[in-house]
Amino acid sequence: MCLAVPGQVESIREEDYTIMADVSFGGVRKKVCLAYLPDVQVGEYVIVHVGFAIQRLDEKSALETIEQFRTLGILDEEFGDGFASAAKQSGRPLPESVPARTSEGMAR
Repeated sequence: MCLAVPGQVESIREEDYTIMADVSFGGVRKKVCLAYLPDVQVGEYVIVHVGFAIQRLDEKSALETIEQFRTLGILDEEFGDGFASAAKQSGRPLPESVPARTSEGMAR
């Protein structure tokens, strides 16, 4: 299911002739296209669907919705670890992780 999620615009820039923003969804940051709302300002809240800001939202409504999504686990579902979610849904254990690597590319 695709969900429209409220988030706060943290920065705005132009990329390849397109207005883009970094948007925070309760702490998770994603790159979002502002083509449909080109006059949005940093600090405003927008509703984002499939990577596009589609509507402005007042702060009170945005914060209430984010908290409800967090309580229901929707933020984790939308932005969490997709591998862990898939493993949980399938009833299978997560595969063993690859060993962490140092900045030199060596396994620890």
